[in-house]
Amino acid sequence: MPGKILLVDDAAFMRMMLKKILASTGNELIEAVDGSDGVAKYKEHKPNLVLLDIIMPNTDGIECLKQIIAFDKGAKVVMCSSIGQQTVVNDAIKIGARDFIIKPFDAAKVMDIVSKNL
Repeated sequence: MPGKILLVDDAAFMRMMLKKILASTGNELIEAVDGSDGVAKYKEHKPNLVLLDIIMPNTDGIECLKQIIAFDKGAKVVMCSSIGQQTVVNDAIKIGARDFIIKPFDAAKVMDIVSKNL
């Protein structure tokens, strides 16, 4: 059964790429433009999965992750990061992220991680 996926990234291009990759899954895709918008949309829509960028203005991905986990301990969050952010990704996993996807996105990897975590 399809679920809801929240895409949190300040780059419209990255959200568009993810939407293109996930279009065939039948899931409802919800977009947020930064971390504070991501927290608000999480509380409003209660998605089954969050794909969360790390580097964003206002509220970054780590702070957004902390707030989502504080709101819902069972939240399924997958971090999206560029190569070279390994220490931040490790911190995110410790906080409660389930997995991570490296940018630029590889469609097969995104689909695999989404299907494992949805």
